[in-house]
Amino acid sequence: MSEKTGERRRRRRSDAERSAAAVLDAAVQVLGRHPDAKVEQVAAAAGVTRQTVYAHYPSRPLLVAAVVDRITGEAVAALDAADVDGGTVTEALLGWLDVTWRLFDRYPLLLHPSVTAIDQEDSDRLHLPIVERLERLIRRGQDNGEFDRALDPVWLVSATIALGHAAGGEVAAGRMTTARTAAALRQSILRVYGARER
Repeated sequence: MSEKTGERRRRRRSDAERSAAAVLDAAVQVLGRHPDAKVEQVAAAAGVTRQTVYAHYPSRPLLVAAVVDRITGEAVAALDAADVDGGTVTEALLGWLDVTWRLFDRYPLLLHPSVTAIDQEDSDRLHLPIVERLERLIRRGQDNGEFDRALDPVWLVSATIALGHAAGGEVAAGRMTTARTAAALRQSILRVYGARER
């Protein structure tokens, strides 16, 4: 392979990577805020054609999955940046809930049926990085007596996720405001954990 051919291939690969990144960036913004938006709207926001979007993400569900992966990465980074080691574990849990709820508020896609109805294997994969962090937090709270030691941390994680989805469903259906739902979620999780809000 000549040097010129190699350079052309590297340029094409680099252009394709930039194009894929632009599509995903646009999809996070467009679908994150407007879950029912069409692929054409994502393409327009990315400055590419609809065919280019499909070249990188052959179906809308694959594009949605990539968006949710990106948002999950953002959630993990926000949780890691939050000061969960200062104060009580209960305060850390409340901070953790605030961080995750702000992401739900920022990205309505997370509450959309296309995401909440994904199959269990994909759901488990998407939740895994957050689950690991939450389980560590729960164990710390149980070790120091802030949370009920009789409850299995795995159960508490599952209950937290289920309550989070239920809260999201109430907001998505318009039955509760975001603020009311966030307050109800905090209170419910504290009760499930056997903790008191301080």
